[in-house]
Amino acid sequence: MTFQTPFALLGAALAARGYAAPTSVQAAVLEEEALGRDLVVSAQTGSGKTVAFGLAMAPELLEADGRALSSSAPLALVIAPTRELALQVSRELAWLYEGTGARVATCVGGMDPSRERRALAHGAHIVVGTPGRLRDHLERGALDLGSLAVAVLDEADEMLDMGFREDLEELLDATPEGRRTLLFSATMPKPIVALARRYQRDALRISTVDADRGHGDIAYQAMAIAPADIENAVVNVLRFHEAETAILFCATRDNVRHLHASLTERGFAVVALSGEHSQNERNHALQALRDRRARVCVATDVAARGIDLPGLSLVIHVEVPRDAETLQHRSGRTGRAGKKGTAILLVPYPRRRRVEMMLRNARVPAEWRSPPSAEEIRAADADRLLSALLAPVEPGEGDREIASRLMAERSAEEIALALVQAHRSRLPQPEELLASDAPPPQGPRPGFEGSAWFRLNVGRRQNADPRWILPLLCRRGHITRREIGAIRITANESLFEVAGPAAARFLDAVRRTAEEDDGVEIVAVEGSPRMEAKRQGGHRGAPRGNDRNAQPRDRKFGRPKGPRRER
Repeated sequence: MTFQTPFALLGAALAARGYAAPTSVQAAVLEEEALGRDLVVSAQTGSGKTVAFGLAMAPELLEADGRALSSSAPLALVIAPTRELALQVSRELAWLYEGTGARVATCVGGMDPSRERRALAHGAHIVVGTPGRLRDHLERGALDLGSLAVAVLDEADEMLDMGFREDLEELLDATPEGRRTLLFSATMPKPIVALARRYQRDALRISTVDADRGHGDIAYQAMAIAPADIENAVVNVLRFHEAETAILFCATRDNVRHLHASLTERGFAVVALSGEHSQNERNHALQALRDRRARVCVATDVAARGIDLPGLSLVIHVEVPRDAETLQHRSGRTGRAGKKGTAILLVPYPRRRRVEMMLRNARVPAEWRSPPSAEEIRAADADRLLSALLAPVEPGEGDREIASRLMAERSAEEIALALVQAHRSRLPQPEELLASDAPPPQGPRPGFEGSAWFRLNVGRRQNADPRWILPLLCRRGHITRREIGAIRITANESLFEVAGPAAARFLDAVRRTAEEDDGVEIVAVEGSPRMEAKRQGGHRGAPRGNDRNAQPRDRKFGRPKGPRRER
């Protein structure tokens, strides 16, 4: 299907940008039944919404020959929730309407308001802005909405969530009764329905969510990891993919700050976006990503709204999204305009079941896989290095002279080794990940031949986690982390492996450091966890030890959670 628009100038602009066929939402707004009507459109992030409403409002802005109507006041108003989204929308509409002579003005917080007032005074066919700044210009008399023919609310659900209801109502109340209202929203909660009922007449409901669900150009992966391994898993995922641009989502600004500092320390070119950054800092961060001075962005959900980065091919959900819609919004930053993208969820294994349910609700076919190991990363590095060094090159001025001097001083093998080392020295080191609660691998790990297994009477129901178990074992057993192998956490206990040479020393130290009042019991088991399960009758996760009515402990392995009820 090709674009069918009555305005040849818009068609030429789309063709120049490489648009061969409309997306589902673009095709829907061009249908005959949508022409001239109010619209309520549900469409996902990255589905081409901006071009869609740019085409939908064309009849109110253009003459029959495609040229912009003559008007001293704005004919179209586009309201967006964030500065970044408003600026992105403004850029999109500017190239779409460039050939028509229509002028676009942008009014957003953090910019010079006097400059915006001058742009409005000189005349603009389309005004794009954020609710607060547009309301300020309206109240100061700089924005005249008396001739408005069409109003567009982009990501209306986000604007209501951010508390812009009063601003939106004041702006819409200042527009003529006969104007068209196009409401675009990824979700349709009750406040959006009420807003549509108040400001629209006989609106046509369009939903392309199902058609775009899961974003067909995005490959989803989920990785179950130990909670203490999240940061190391981030490092390995970034190193394995070496994406042109990647965005990492955290839940809070504190977590953004911490992860940004950690990745910077490891040598990644990384920027941060959160509510604590000024508009100037945000602009510098985004510009660094666009001109490739930075390749990784750590952001909160709110700070990343409206970001459109060319070349963004990797999204990492460092912290699990709160719901399916957040998953879609985050992941929709990649896989845009027909390009492929990858979205990876790092899932602490206690939350795997919840994530599986969320993926089903979102109808996202995610592939569950292990996080990249250091060995896999080194193999990928070798392939990338060989590909780069074997690619044809065009020598610059003086390059051959330097090459000749090198060949005179060193052998070909020595020069090749120097190139390999120079390449590797610029790359952050991959991390060794902790063992998760997955079954131990078949065969002993290197250095763990003849290892011994032990049981700890604390499991998942008592919030057991390698982050707490490892320091406890090292402190009680007087061993190092390197001497602890696989850890298998079940419902009421944890089984762990200790290297053979350290096993006897570990058991002796555990007996000497036992504390009677902490309720923690560490005992040796015979053979492997599988042999132990058979010996116990195959009841995995059943309470062990002499006292089967022992009270569960809290996550600090201290006081009991409470007395066990008698049945």
